[in-house]
Amino acid sequence: MGFFNGYVDKVVLVTGGAGCVGSNLTRKLADLGSKKVIILDNLSSAYTWNIPSGDNVEFINGDILDDSALKRVFKEKPDYVFHLAAHFANQNSVDNPEKDLMVNGMGILKVLQYAQLTGPERFVYSSSGCGVYGLDSEMPFKEHDISLSLHTPYQVTKLLGELYTNYFYNLYGLPVVNARFFNVFGPGEVPGKYRNVIPNFFYWAMTGNPLPITGDGSETRDWTFVEDIVDGLLEMGVREEAIGEAINLGSGEDQRVIDMANTVNELTGNEEGIAYVARRNWDAKTKLLSSIEKAEAILDYKPKMKFKDGLEKTYEWFRENWDEIKINAEFEITGSKQDELNKVNSGENISCSKY
Repeated sequence: MGFFNGYVDKVVLVTGGAGCVGSNLTRKLADLGSKKVIILDNLSSAYTWNIPSGDNVEFINGDILDDSALKRVFKEKPDYVFHLAAHFANQNSVDNPEKDLMVNGMGILKVLQYAQLTGPERFVYSSSGCGVYGLDSEMPFKEHDISLSLHTPYQVTKLLGELYTNYFYNLYGLPVVNARFFNVFGPGEVPGKYRNVIPNFFYWAMTGNPLPITGDGSETRDWTFVEDIVDGLLEMGVREEAIGEAINLGSGEDQRVIDMANTVNELTGNEEGIAYVARRNWDAKTKLLSSIEKAEAILDYKPKMKFKDGLEKTYEWFRENWDEIKINAEFEITGSKQDELNKVNSGENISCSKY
């Protein structure tokens, strides 16, 4: 890596820039000397206290479905567009399939239309390696082996997003890259009903609750630290060889869910242990592992963060921001202890993490 000076004095748009990946990407872009980093986020699953500040960072509270908001940000004629905004994620899409289609389908179509009119140097789309590969795809998942046998609306619309970016590349020559994230985790993600397993586990461990696992814990996931994801995204923005490509961004290693849960309990000093709950009917993938050979070849992508070190950094962020996290954690807590565990486990959990 080392092409990041391409962002100096450039205008960059980050949709969904208040989320985990978006906030970390924004901070890095600001530090690299971008002229302006514009965040467009409706704060549906993020918070102002988590947005990086700086003279070259502008936050706009707006929706990707709102033409007035899109006109406002594209009036700046961004040199780079990172489209991270999404309706997230699997269980949320099962519960709200129409909203999922509007945000992940119509949303990216609108953003692409405005990008095509203003002509950015690069349009990078955050797809999902946990979504576009299916049970009929061989592991480790390689970019050519996508599946049409999917299990949730979220998986369908993430693949739809790639089809739309490819359409704009093929017809209009828009320089797109599809980034397929695998199980992103790290500082910046607030826990909640529809959020990822690692922040949810830290929340429940720090509040003295057992950690709910759907399955037996032998399931594996390709958890990837957010800073490695950001480095991969930045390379996608400036590497000419990446244009028109779909590229996995993962760790290239799989970890057992039970080992992750035990580490979280160990780090937090939680003595409540593990609780096993029923697997959801859409949660069909017991193992996930990315091939990052293409990312290594095109982007010189080399994940740096060891998994346990990433968990420690995430826990440090939780401790530093605990007062805000306690206020904003989006759980619906009612009924018995088992009900609570089922609800906290109703988001992505072990199935797939994104942003």
